[in-house]
Amino acid sequence: MGTFRWLSAISAAAILASCTANGPAPGVEALADADPAAEPAMAAETPEAAPDTDMTDTDPYLWLEAVEGDDALAWVRAQNERSLAILQADPRYAPFEAEALAIATSDARIPYGSVRDGMVYNFWQDETHIRGLWRRTPLDSYRTSGPDWETVLDFDALATAEDANWVFKGVDCFRPMDGDKTSCMVSLSDGGKDAVVEREFDLDTRTFVDGGFETFEAKQATAWLDPDTLLIGTDWGGDGTTLTESGYPSEVRIWRRGTTLDDAETVYAGDKTDVAVWPISLELGDGTILTMVQESDTFFTRTYWWIPEVGEAPVRMPLPPRAEIQGLFDGQLLVKLEQDWERFASGDLVSFPIADFLDTRALPEVSLVFSPLETQAVNGVAIAKSRALLSINDNVASRVLSLHHAEGTWVIADVNLPGQGQVGIAFANPREDAIFLNYEGFLTPDSLLEYAPGDGGITTLKSLPAKFDSDGMTVEQKFATSTDGTQIPYFVVRKAALETDGPVPTLLYGYGGFDISMRPSYSGTIGKLWLEQGGAYVLANIRGGGEFGPSWHQAGLKTNRQRIYDDFIAVGEDVIADGLATPETLGIFGGSNGGLLMGVMLNQRPELWNASIVAVPLLDMLRYHKLLAGASWVDEYGSPDIPEERAFLETISPYHNFDPAKPYPTPFFVTSTKDDRVHPGHARKMAKLFEDAGLPFLYYENIDGGHSAAANQTELAKRTALQYTYLARQLMDAPE
Repeated sequence: MGTFRWLSAISAAAILASCTANGPAPGVEALADADPAAEPAMAAETPEAAPDTDMTDTDPYLWLEAVEGDDALAWVRAQNERSLAILQADPRYAPFEAEALAIATSDARIPYGSVRDGMVYNFWQDETHIRGLWRRTPLDSYRTSGPDWETVLDFDALATAEDANWVFKGVDCFRPMDGDKTSCMVSLSDGGKDAVVEREFDLDTRTFVDGGFETFEAKQATAWLDPDTLLIGTDWGGDGTTLTESGYPSEVRIWRRGTTLDDAETVYAGDKTDVAVWPISLELGDGTILTMVQESDTFFTRTYWWIPEVGEAPVRMPLPPRAEIQGLFDGQLLVKLEQDWERFASGDLVSFPIADFLDTRALPEVSLVFSPLETQAVNGVAIAKSRALLSINDNVASRVLSLHHAEGTWVIADVNLPGQGQVGIAFANPREDAIFLNYEGFLTPDSLLEYAPGDGGITTLKSLPAKFDSDGMTVEQKFATSTDGTQIPYFVVRKAALETDGPVPTLLYGYGGFDISMRPSYSGTIGKLWLEQGGAYVLANIRGGGEFGPSWHQAGLKTNRQRIYDDFIAVGEDVIADGLATPETLGIFGGSNGGLLMGVMLNQRPELWNASIVAVPLLDMLRYHKLLAGASWVDEYGSPDIPEERAFLETISPYHNFDPAKPYPTPFFVTSTKDDRVHPGHARKMAKLFEDAGLPFLYYENIDGGHSAAANQTELAKRTALQYTYLARQLMDAPE
């Protein structure tokens, strides 16, 4: 059947990243200048929604859940004013902000991009283009040190022209194999929310299509079937009746050009109890496009459906619930397993011929592609025209392997790299020969490498200058012993001279959830604003992540979640026992699910740290499933509606375990009014407990910014400077 292509695929990994991740580490520059892949807007109710008062009648702070309620915003503004006055008056704030902005907007960034028909497309933000440019350059020009960029769409100009607070959220493009016209759906967000407006854009004329496809604001996703037909999941009717309990689409329909959304034909309708139902289109080598749907039954289980014809009964793909399609290469559908299945183990990568399934509608013979060792884990697969690339973790570090299918056998080879560092797949596409890799480390600035599958050669196309002085700095991997005896790896980055100088200000970062791995990466802001200032940085690879495969993640699900928190505590205690820090010089940082981790750490071991940045957090774990996207996460945390799981959540919910008599450090709560993933009420209500108890705390809520808490680079620099000023005050000014 030839080459397979995901035109628009909503994978579990995309959902995870969209819903939970707040970046790999504090201050790490996201690849915002990459051509964003089309991802769904993951949220539930509108930001203006009032709290659900049916569930709780004893919580005195429910009024803070009214996201844009007058009383709630008055409280937010008062806290912002108080905290900004403290932090911005610190002499370190202004230089920190200037440094952070210079790093965020520097031209010395790699313009990561996607290749389409000989052109490289890139999203770029700098001090002039705050909202950003979508731009392109020929591939040959891209390979030079000074590419000749052509603007495709200027989002600052668009926002001005339309008097709108547009934030670019991604693009989904399509060109038929035998066609010469490229159509795109551009996602635009109001202020950074996950809810987006989708508008059709003509890539050849670089203009929005007059009378073309355009949606209302919703949490939605599209997939092209042909130039005149879209597969779409959205909030049909805009009244929420077709959304799941998690607030995502429950129906996928076919929308034809010249008709309204109301005229779209339903191809699959899921259940209200599903997390979401997403559209997928699969392209085979002959140009045939398969209509498919992913039904996310829970956050980690899914059912794939093939729709042979509109009106024909969907055909269920014969895969286990915890399995994720990775792509198709040489006619073989590649599938990552997250549970034992048939003769294969959880964590294996397997394949089967797609043509046989389409012919028989039954499971063909399945082959093993790759089985990770105990210290390894499959991250994912990227498909290029002549190679499949497999990304794996190997004792937390990452590797890329080349996959080639020859005479029915998978041949695997290492991609040879220029040294010891972290590597990721920056770009690969089934229609393109070009393959780009990203190469970096804690102390190694990013490089963009081009990989030639034929001879396995690696060419360095672009590399960044150092953004901080790493001279004399070291990276060391260590292991802490958790409560149950499990060895928990963590990395320590510091100046070598600090090893003999006694305890130093130390920042410990953790996440621990949703199968997301925390790997070494280069951060100019961590280096400039923390390491250069004499601080040490620690990255904890606690359970709940995906560093060692599905078992590492699943060990901390639901009522087993205390293992994750014990792991983090073990790392903190190990850092102190090694003499790197004392409780007075040790601070912690986490966002989103990591914000929940921070809240738990405040309650369970408040005496172990002297600073805690609690960013875009979940904190009310008895109501989280009723707020925004929370219902989609019960497969991770457990449900407050199930007695056994609620009983456990009561023991760890930061909001409900607050005790004014505990020796809390002064925390810094960071959130965003526009966050329509994790409700800002979590941070607001927890901070209010501190306020009413007369305990010190700092609070900053950005009015824009979505779940990232920053809608543009200027706001990102401000938030970064606030955070590192807070850390410096708490840890570097701490008494000896």
